[in-house]
Amino acid sequence: NYSSKNKKNQIIDSIKTSKKKNTSSEGIDDESNVFYNIEYSGIDLSGNRYILKSEEAKNQKLDESIINMRGVTAFFYFKDDTILEIRSKFGIYNNKTLDMKFIDDVKAKYLGSNLFAQKADYSNSERYLNIYDNVRIDDIRGNLIADKLLFDINKQNLAITSFNDGKINANVKLNEKRF
Repeated sequence: NYSSKNKKNQIIDSIKTSKKKNTSSEGIDDESNVFYNIEYSGIDLSGNRYILKSEEAKNQKLDESIINMRGVTAFFYFKDDTILEIRSKFGIYNNKTLDMKFIDDVKAKYLGSNLFAQKADYSNSERYLNIYDNVRIDDIRGNLIADKLLFDINKQNLAITSFNDGKINANVKLNEKRF
């Protein structure tokens, strides 16, 4: 039954805005609605809660479900009680599919690790987080430089890819403690 399947996969999404106005600055034309200090929150298809915030956002004219954002911050609250925080200069959010793109100066924090990249894509429908373009991870246990990280949310596994002859640059600190 289509309606029961649709209800089963129903997604909660709410919007909070503090200001709304028309403007004509920095490439935003007079016919675009610009929202300031916007917040989207909901639950993804994997059952994880998220909050997506933007200092400035506007809908695309041709597709109202596509939101272009500046000054983006996202928090993913996973079922295992861990939190992933992602920040970027720009972003794109699809408020129907809940897919998110983080663009330019991407910074993420997860379990004490800091991640830096130029781009990251969160696919709600495919349930993955793809981080790419000058990826660097700094962690107390060591550092890693790669071209791409692909995190499968359902399987909770990470694939690391390098296009530089298949080599990944890693500096791992081993525990010197002996028993």
